[in-house]
Parts: sequence; C-alpha cells; structure tokens
Amino acid sequence: MIRIVDYGMGNLRSVQKAFEKLGVAAEIVTKPEQIATAKKLVLPGVGAFRDAIHELQRLELVDPIREFIQRDKPFLGICLGLQMLFDVSFEDGEWKGLGVLEGDVVRFPAMADLKVPHMGWNSLMTTKPSPLLQGIPADASFYFVHSYYVRPRDESVIAARTNYGIEFTSMVARGNLFASQFHPEKSQKVGLKLLENFSAR
Repeated sequence: MIRIVDYGMGNLRSVQKAFEKLGVAAEIVTKPEQIATAKKLVLPGVGAFRDAIHELQRLELVDPIREFIQRDKPFLGICLGLQMLFDVSFEDGEWKGLGVLEGDVVRFPAMADLKVPHMGWNSLMTTKPSPLLQGIPADASFYFVHSYYVRPRDESVIAARTNYGIEFTSMVARGNLFASQFHPEKSQKVGLKLLENFSAR
C-alpha cells in the first residue's frame, strides 16, 4: 500500500488516480501514525512553500516524514514535495524546509525570451542511473509547472537536470529517496511508467 500525504495543498486525487490506473492501491493519509506505518510514501504538492511547510508543522507531520526517510523506505516527492526536502526556500521570504537534503530553493532569473513559471513539457538530462527511469526513453518529456527550483549542495544526489534558460535540477535520488520537480501524474505514459517503477520498489 502506497500512502499519499495530505496536508491540504497537494494534487492528491490526480496522484492517487494515476496509481489506481496502474492497479496499485494508494491511500490518502493525514495522521502522523499513518506515515510512521507506511511501506511507501508520496509527498506531492502545489502552491506556496511557506503555506505548505506551515501546514506540515501544524499537522505534526514534519518529524514522521523525516523519520520515514531516515529509515530508507521508498519515498517520492513531487514538485513542492521535492522543494520541501531542502534546507531553505527563498520563495517570498526565507522559510526553513525539512532539511533532509542540503541546499536551497530559488526563483528562476528573469529571462527575456522565456516566461516564468516554467510551464509545459521538457526533457531530462540524466546524470546517474535511476530505477525510476528504467524503461523510459532517454528523449522522453515530462510536464513541469514551477517558478522555483532546487540547488542541491551535494551534487551526488542529482539524478537529472533540465534546461530552461539555465540548467536546473529536475530529479534527485539517494537510496530509496526519490523526488522530481516535474509532475509524473500529469506526464501521461512516461509519468505512469515512473510511478509504476516507484511502486515496484
């Protein structure tokens, strides 16, 4: 059973429906004890970093999520769920993240020929093999929608980069911890394959 963390800001049903389409049971959960007993955990997210981290704190989910990851059980962060893994975000201020990975979250620079947010389909440049990308063509594109991106201090966690005026980290992996800036649940066939690979961990 995969459990999806509900803190009031994620695109929960889209993620759950994607797993259901694969025939994989996925349960939406809100309580610390449900995270503690999960076998696999997904942290999705859309919206503002500040509001998201405050909700995780209010619901007393921060420590259970950290402890789950520390046990090296299969974890997948999606979009804001990737960004919150890092030390700090500079989205509309300065906000402390979960501190699971060292680094920060910053806004795309102003670019004359490109709009922010980065919205739409874009490809990955893999930097190390990832079990979540097995069976997915190297030239596959995934769906993005974000104005901020992560800057890992430890480059060994970077699994893929993407170019949008600048090269930014679009996927990280460390042990059984995986997270993507793109939305696999919105990325059609290749996104479903990535979720299938995660469910098989």
